[in-house]
Amino acid sequence: MENAVEINVGSDSLSIIHLVLNASFLVQIVMLILLLASVVSWTMIFNKWSLFKTLRNASDDFESDFWSGGELSRLYREWSSDERRMIGMANIFVPGYREYNRLSSSVGITRSELVDGVHRAMRVALTREIEILESSLSFLATVGSTSPYIGLFGTVWGIMNSFRSLGSMQHVTIATVAPGISEALIATAMGLFAAIPAVIAYNRFNSTSEQLISRYEVFVEEFLSIVNRQAVPKNGVRA
Repeated sequence: MENAVEINVGSDSLSIIHLVLNASFLVQIVMLILLLASVVSWTMIFNKWSLFKTLRNASDDFESDFWSGGELSRLYREWSSDERRMIGMANIFVPGYREYNRLSSSVGITRSELVDGVHRAMRVALTREIEILESSLSFLATVGSTSPYIGLFGTVWGIMNSFRSLGSMQHVTIATVAPGISEALIATAMGLFAAIPAVIAYNRFNSTSEQLISRYEVFVEEFLSIVNRQAVPKNGVRA
């Protein structure tokens, strides 16, 4: 009967909530840090997933419109007039075409100067888009790489406290050791819970970001090729 009572009491003391509330102060701080890191990383994961989906769809729509054979001036008016569509590839095209219009109306400008000016304008816009794509990725990488070690620190500290308290006990049983070890291992579990999704999301988003950047860079080169062909000696443009 006494053994049965011992087992029941031990089971109650091993509940997750009980272990967290009765953990040492430092271990609780570690758990709180990991919980906050997990919440923030999941928020960023959903935001980045939505952003990349929007950018992919916007790039597909713009490329379809760009290569449909219409005039670039019409394309410029349509996409620059709607700020909601001014994202991704369209946000690279509009500054480039605006610079093309400005320089092509200048007197005495050479073809190479025209192409270089358009290139600079598009590179600046491309840099801004790359910053948008890569934002928050460093945080996910940090969470994925450091969370297991933060959790391990909490585990080591919890186990160290458990064994330190055992020194003052004459009779040691599983029931006396289990709560301290369990609360320490929760920190490791929380570290893995925060790290695994962050690592998976970082790898996925980094790959998607590189694909979009590659599409943007190819578009810049294709547009510069079009500008170079259209920059015939007229309107003050010299070959």
